[in-house]
Amino acid sequence: MTSSELWTRATADRYDAEETEMSSAAALGPTLAFLAEMARDGRALEFAIGTGRVGVPLRERGVPVVGIELSEHMAAVLRRKVDEDTLPVTIGDMATTLVPGEFALVYLVYNTITNLLTQAEQVECFRNAARHLTPGGRFVIELGVPPLRFLPPGQVAVPFDVSERHLGFDTFDLVAQILVSHHFTRDGDDGRYRRGHSRHRYAWPAELDLMAQIAGLELEQRFADWDGAPFTQDSAKHISVWRKPAA
Repeated sequence: MTSSELWTRATADRYDAEETEMSSAAALGPTLAFLAEMARDGRALEFAIGTGRVGVPLRERGVPVVGIELSEHMAAVLRRKVDEDTLPVTIGDMATTLVPGEFALVYLVYNTITNLLTQAEQVECFRNAARHLTPGGRFVIELGVPPLRFLPPGQVAVPFDVSERHLGFDTFDLVAQILVSHHFTRDGDDGRYRRGHSRHRYAWPAELDLMAQIAGLELEQRFADWDGAPFTQDSAKHISVWRKPAA
């Protein structure tokens, strides 16, 4: 067990409904095209596959997908969509869990490496990806750039969503590199809000490159989004691709 916080049954059951925008064809199209190109004719392994938001449609595109997921409740939601023979999922953490075979692609999307709350565990995640990759295979991560430029002196909170049914903001521990995402979500029309929060360890692109180097991987490409826009100092997130050297 790593330091990742477990997703509960209640959270898993409402996850897809709360992520309808990110699950739309418009949002997922570039992601699936990018990952399919990285996998080519090989197998893909998704770390923290969750309810299958990405893994299930990627499998439908013809890419053989295998998943690792820490939360049995999230995996149970995925299993309602696709059977085990079509998309195998192993319950375990993404830093240490091993699955059989080798993969042309290992991928970790939607900021999920930050669920590992220590630098050591994040390094082990890179090592675990390298263990599963074929020579020449690629590890892809989607991760936001820490929004510390929005923090004026003395402020510790940054809003990331202010909408009719949801208020979200992050608070930061700058010493431990820990952010806490706070959510206030209106479930019904009676004016009541449900409060939730989750902890994450943020990391900079350069720090991830060093983790990759420790794991024997080399940075190949970095983009600002799944469409391949150039990554700049103003980019809010990055899609990074590290390659396992060919033998």
